[in-house]
Amino acid sequence: MGLSDGMQGLSSQGASLTQAEADTSAQTELPVTFFPPLSQQRRAWVFDVLRRESVTTVLDIGCGEGDLIGCLCNPAPWLPPSHTVEIQALLEAQKDSFQHDASRENAITSYPYDGVHMQPIRVIGLDISAAELGFAIEQTVPADPKLDSWRSHMTRWIPLDVEIWEGGLESVNPGFMDIDCIISTEVIEHLPEEVLQDFPPIVLGVYQPRLLLLTTPSYTFNARFTAPDAAPSVRRAYPDPTGRTDRIFRHADHKFEWTVEEFTQWCETIADDWGYEVEVAGVGKPNEKDPWNRDESLGWASQVAMFRRKEGGSHRTERRARCERNGILERASQRKQHQLLASYRHTPHESAQRPVSLQSIGDLARDRLLEFHESSLPVRELWTAGQLDVPCGGSLELLVLAAAEHDALEVRCKPAEPIAKWQILLKNKLPEKEEDTCKPDHVSLVGDIVHSSSVDATALTFLAGQENSSGGWGDESSPWEASTSDDWHTASVHKGWGWGETFTWETDALANEPVPLTSV
Repeated sequence: MGLSDGMQGLSSQGASLTQAEADTSAQTELPVTFFPPLSQQRRAWVFDVLRRESVTTVLDIGCGEGDLIGCLCNPAPWLPPSHTVEIQALLEAQKDSFQHDASRENAITSYPYDGVHMQPIRVIGLDISAAELGFAIEQTVPADPKLDSWRSHMTRWIPLDVEIWEGGLESVNPGFMDIDCIISTEVIEHLPEEVLQDFPPIVLGVYQPRLLLLTTPSYTFNARFTAPDAAPSVRRAYPDPTGRTDRIFRHADHKFEWTVEEFTQWCETIADDWGYEVEVAGVGKPNEKDPWNRDESLGWASQVAMFRRKEGGSHRTERRARCERNGILERASQRKQHQLLASYRHTPHESAQRPVSLQSIGDLARDRLLEFHESSLPVRELWTAGQLDVPCGGSLELLVLAAAEHDALEVRCKPAEPIAKWQILLKNKLPEKEEDTCKPDHVSLVGDIVHSSSVDATALTFLAGQENSSGGWGDESSPWEASTSDDWHTASVHKGWGWGETFTWETDALANEPVPLTSV
């Protein structure tokens, strides 16, 4: 397609190029920026899968400075559900008061637990760079209670074991077998050919995780950085260092960058070889609209793939037999083994799963509503502002059940909404409020406490972005990942993966999430 053809195909939104602008575009790179930064959008996709799949053990191959595993070390605000039967009974008892709409039956038949919180019990990081792993240790080490930091004030309800290993993925570590999920973001394109060939047999054949999550740059998207008729010399990037192609890559250490078709074929081949199913998609659309209207055809900046293990003894047996035929264990045994740099446990609060009686919890909830002079509050706000987490032993369900049984309280269920959004109400009318211009601190701060809990320091840290340096594997920084937008707009993940809804990067979606980006 020539420049004249491209100019005739400009979008209906009014984008246009003068001849002078077209000539300039053919001689310079086009502006391509992302908001949120592309590395954070990749991480958002990973978190979305981890939550929806209820992943509890994670290995991050190429963890770099530990940005991702550091997020996983942040505790969830409450325990996972353990009183499903009682909550379902409460819903059933209130079903006649629900509005007769399509959500009613769904609310009765599905447990309305707030599933945005991850509950990992084991997190492992592996990288080849000892320098970057030093930062990973800092990001994952348990907080010192003597230090007045935001991490030291976060209450943990379940134990978490963390391991930081140094070494290459071409070596086999027996401790990595049967991990729930292995993650490797922006890593495979850095691997020499001989190491890339051993990646599937080691990860899918020896370790056999339930899930494998991969991301890699899309070479198809790279055309977006220049005009259609631009000369190859316009790209200010890196020629293929292997000399196998005349392609221009995004990073000096990349050994390859695959088109959508090439990545899809590779994923489907190794999935079929090792007894997995795979879905390939992408993340990352630029802020700027392409003047030649190529956004749809060039697709996403990063390709993503989710591999799911086929269950059954025959698949496991075949994977082991294939490893023997491949000889991977013998080759790996001759290589340098991984070195454990750090191992520690994040211990839960002493009250975890040791609640007081339901009557006592109900009394406390009633007293908090009276103190705040509120006739009702959402469960989540009462939990946070009322400091009811410790009396409940970390169980949000117990707060709801206690209120439902208390003679001064009632619970108003909301069909098809998470339990954290239900309302706890006083049955009787609030007493008259005395005229007092000097309100107690706890009353005037209720709104501030609730507001601040919706976007915690972790979320703000994550949104600020922490790019990895290029010393090891992982999310290297890129000149195309900077943001020029000041707007908090929607960053959509492609629908149709079967993994969940489109997410938004809005502050409301960040409420009380234990990871740096809560709705991702």
